[in-house]
Amino acid sequence: MSKAELVLIPTPGTGHLISAVEFAKLIIKHDQRISILVIIFHIPIHSTTTKVNTYIESQSLAVDPQRITFLTLPSLPDSDIPDPASSNFFNNMVQLQKPLVKQAIMDRLIKPVAFVFDLMCVNLVDIAKEFQLPCYVYFTAGASLLNLMFHFQALFDDHGIDISTAYSNLSDNVGLGLDLPGFRNRVPAKVLPSSLFDKDSGFAMFFNHLSRKFRETDGILVNTFMELEPGIIQCLQEQDKIPEVYPVGPILALHDDNNGGDREPVMRWLDEQPDSSVVFLCFGSMGSFDEDQVREIANGLDRSGQRFLWALRRPISESSYVLPSENETFEDALPPGFLDRTAHRGKIIGWAPQVQVLAHRAVGGFVSHCGWNSILEAIWFGVPIATWPMYSEQQINAFEMVKEVQVAVEIRMDYQRNLMNKDANFMVTSSEVENGVKKLMSMDDAMRGRISKMKNISREVLECDGSSYTSFTCFISKVLQSVGDQ
Repeated sequence: MSKAELVLIPTPGTGHLISAVEFAKLIIKHDQRISILVIIFHIPIHSTTTKVNTYIESQSLAVDPQRITFLTLPSLPDSDIPDPASSNFFNNMVQLQKPLVKQAIMDRLIKPVAFVFDLMCVNLVDIAKEFQLPCYVYFTAGASLLNLMFHFQALFDDHGIDISTAYSNLSDNVGLGLDLPGFRNRVPAKVLPSSLFDKDSGFAMFFNHLSRKFRETDGILVNTFMELEPGIIQCLQEQDKIPEVYPVGPILALHDDNNGGDREPVMRWLDEQPDSSVVFLCFGSMGSFDEDQVREIANGLDRSGQRFLWALRRPISESSYVLPSENETFEDALPPGFLDRTAHRGKIIGWAPQVQVLAHRAVGGFVSHCGWNSILEAIWFGVPIATWPMYSEQQINAFEMVKEVQVAVEIRMDYQRNLMNKDANFMVTSSEVENGVKKLMSMDDAMRGRISKMKNISREVLECDGSSYTSFTCFISKVLQSVGDQ
């Protein structure tokens, strides 16, 4: 059979884009008959555009151009760019890409056999329909978020339930929780993604819209694995009104050498530390705190007595769209004398080579914002997590790891920081930080055993006959079958 070309359209944000490209690499490794066209568009944020361009340039040199091709769409005129502060900003940006994507496909000599859209780009399903081709979603988050999106969208559309009001009532009564499909434990309202219920900002309607578009696709590929989220994945696969769900993870960028920054001083410092002695604090590319919260973290670390490596990022500028330099720390917010008191056991950095740090023998715990990629990386390397979620679906991720999978300890599961106005819903105290770090670094043998077991499973699922390998095989077979049907 001649090569079949898939068209992959990722969201041009680092967490989504890198995961999507690693997904593409796994596909071509899995089957020699498939090639992939990756179509890139930009969102009008300078720091994001620069990062995306640098990453795509490096990947273009690293992959076989006969198997993976990168195509960057023209930038939109400034006059066409929607208001970045609007809840519909990204949705509108995707809509504006439609004619550019269509033209790019028509200009190709090879007709594609299927489309794969990032979860945030699913509006482009209309293009697949125009070309009369199957299409799939690549879902970069966990199955728990996908499950929640379908559940609440069905409540709203099929039963007329105002979930925003229900969520507000539950939030006012902290003793209540929800019995949600797929979860073994009752789920507190405070850990549900607030954007799913925020009808005032328009985000609730946006996520309901995404869920409806998911239902129009031929399948959903989720960056997770059956053994990590068994109840939730089974719940999704048993539903007859949603497309087939393929758990194909963990998909990780374990060998990416284009993370920026200078990793040598970090790795040299870790080399000097005892095994499993360092707690690593890192809150993602968008994770930062105000001065008061930084001081609470510092005081908690100071009193904990633990060795630490802390990626302390300066907050995003008031424009909300300009990230600080990757190597710029926020040391001026630290308490007087903190650096001197902890110089023998701690290191402050701005940028962290997270994969390399988690892989290092000296790291014994990870205080994390619980972004899905970070969770999968920690599991892959068997590093225990202490949860400190910040935004998006990170609160439900934290709840899932602490209560459902039981491979993490809690600092907080309900912390939220608004990315736009920088406000947090409360202050995490130095005592909570101190106690959480101590608990993380002295967890019992039972939890360490679960973490070690899940580490091994996360690798086995990608091997021949593993659950994710089998899921990949089913997806590719379906795609190639569609070629024969045309």
